[in-house]
Amino acid sequence: MPHTDSTTSSETDDTIDLRLRQEEDAAHLSDEHLDAAETDSRPDLLDQIAEWGPTSTSAGAFQLVPVRIGRDLRLIAQWMNDPAVAAFWELDGPDEATASHLGGQLDGDGRSVPCLGVLDGVPMSYWELYRADLDPLARYYPARPHDTGIHLLIGRVSDRGQGLGTTLLRAAADLVLDHRPSCARVVAEPDLRNTPSIAAFLGAGFRFSAEVELPSKRAALMLRDRALRHLL
Repeated sequence: MPHTDSTTSSETDDTIDLRLRQEEDAAHLSDEHLDAAETDSRPDLLDQIAEWGPTSTSAGAFQLVPVRIGRDLRLIAQWMNDPAVAAFWELDGPDEATASHLGGQLDGDGRSVPCLGVLDGVPMSYWELYRADLDPLARYYPARPHDTGIHLLIGRVSDRGQGLGTTLLRAAADLVLDHRPSCARVVAEPDLRNTPSIAAFLGAGFRFSAEVELPSKRAALMLRDRALRHLL
């Protein structure tokens, strides 16, 4: 799975930092300036996610905020250690496992950006937006230039099973299509065993395209087409 980082407005950062301090140990929200400096020089292959801003949904204002390891690692690692998440992400264990996964993207070439999903100012989900056409996934389906992939996990147990994933998937896909005019399709490849995830993608306007045998799983290839976005 993919990831990366960027900077947001000081107002958004202050809100997120406040919420994270309430939920997590403030000591783990340091090194933000170092994180930003490390990523400023990377190529931008996903059209400035940090500048997309929030979008309105039926659940509240939703925003994708690029990850900073110093600020966000503990929270994301906590989510990764939820057994329901670990069954599919396989990143449970010490914080270093999550840090390595995030670092692989943050230190990469910019083709994958890890983000917090922030709903009404509260970080409650983890996302990876990535260039599917530049990813190993492109070997397994007929990729098109600028296809953009999505990975998602809902972090808080209280937010699961209420249709929120469907709402936020639609919002995230719309953000991609609104801010990446070169992208004609949003792509996802959930594990075929993860039926709640597949149902959420279908509810969010994605269509099932094919079963794909990937090195680590058998996946459902899901597509949301720009041409069909107002019909599905």
